[in-house]
Amino acid sequence: MKFLKSLYIHKQLYIYLAVASVSFLISFWVPFLFSVAWIITTIIGVLLVIDLLMLYKPKQAIDARRLLPDKFSNSDNNLVPITITNNYNFKTYIDIIDELPVQFQKRDFSYNASLNPNQNHDFDYNVRPVDRGEYYFGHLNIFVSSVLKIIKRKYQFQNEQMVMVYPSIIQMQKYDFLAISNSLTQMGLKKIRRIGNTSEFEQIKEYVTGDDFRTVNWKATAKRGQLMVNQYQDEKSQPIYSIIDTGRVMKMPFEGLKLLDYAINSTLAFSNVALKKHDKVGMLSFSKKIETFLPAVNKLTYLNRILETLYNIDTQFNDSDFGLLYAQLKRKVTHRSLLLLYTNFEHLSALKRQMPYLQAISKKHMLVVILFENTELDELISKDAEDLQAIYHKTIAEKFSFEKRLMVKELQKHGIQTILTPPEKLTINTINKYLEIKARGLL
Repeated sequence: MKFLKSLYIHKQLYIYLAVASVSFLISFWVPFLFSVAWIITTIIGVLLVIDLLMLYKPKQAIDARRLLPDKFSNSDNNLVPITITNNYNFKTYIDIIDELPVQFQKRDFSYNASLNPNQNHDFDYNVRPVDRGEYYFGHLNIFVSSVLKIIKRKYQFQNEQMVMVYPSIIQMQKYDFLAISNSLTQMGLKKIRRIGNTSEFEQIKEYVTGDDFRTVNWKATAKRGQLMVNQYQDEKSQPIYSIIDTGRVMKMPFEGLKLLDYAINSTLAFSNVALKKHDKVGMLSFSKKIETFLPAVNKLTYLNRILETLYNIDTQFNDSDFGLLYAQLKRKVTHRSLLLLYTNFEHLSALKRQMPYLQAISKKHMLVVILFENTELDELISKDAEDLQAIYHKTIAEKFSFEKRLMVKELQKHGIQTILTPPEKLTINTINKYLEIKARGLL
């Protein structure tokens, strides 16, 4: 039974059989071809037996491995390497069919190669996941044929191999260089006075002329017998929170990826940059309820916890409760912080309903509202309208696009920082905004 399951007919055999069949047919009118047809059939039979012996005499003459990483990076091209070893003592021709996870909806994967005796062959291919979660690869199927090309022998390897798809680790590494870039400060951006306490204790030192008498440390002065003062430095570690709206507005897809996943990828990359800038990083996700909350911490190892939390976030089909968000921030985030709010409003009226809560949040914190441009609308607007229906569609598209710009003006009018960005440029625009705020000392 196992033998029959592994046995496949090579398409070239059908050509041989067709030649024999045509010879038998023509022999009805040309009798001497009847003997030729039987000779051809006999040769095919002999070659079939030889091919069977060549391919099936060794028990396991092909070895193959699919080398999957521990994690895939969502929305990026991920490499899947495959290595094959030919242990036959003759040249083989192989067809490879890899059973990809159902999420890719790809059933036409194939790869062909020829291998010399005892040769190793390596190749790879790319996959681009657009959903987080567990991805199961099926069998790695290898179909082997000899130079005779009568039959194929099927080998199977590594069934049910699983890999986890996490938020974009590749994108995080791509923007890692921004953590050490000083390009914004080199441009001569003027620093302004920060609001609130921005000094932290550095050391105790001897008093010198010009030091502030308010910083005198009387205990140290008594011990040393000379005037000692506390020295302070600007506070480096500032609390920064990424706030992700998981309501129905974030379900909208662009290029196969939900807005939520763009926000998650951006949060991971941004958190990495902020931690390397010595800031405290936290995150919060909400819709009808507060789903996740991580307090701001400035340890690089905290990035792993953020990654695991982001992996488990999903969109809900509810309208988000911004009043609940305000209450949670008031209760849990007691220090002035930079808040990056990933959300989306399709209508100005929807923004105005939430504006009182956004204003209340911005009074205590530096709030940056991040909105998404509908790039598909831009494509529709740029096209020439050739009929009445096209004019109608273009007018509606321009109305929606104009409303987005009005939303930005409305937020800025109330002193709220805003980013309006295409989804694919979300990460770089968010990081640049953060670096600009740091350079200007606005927090």
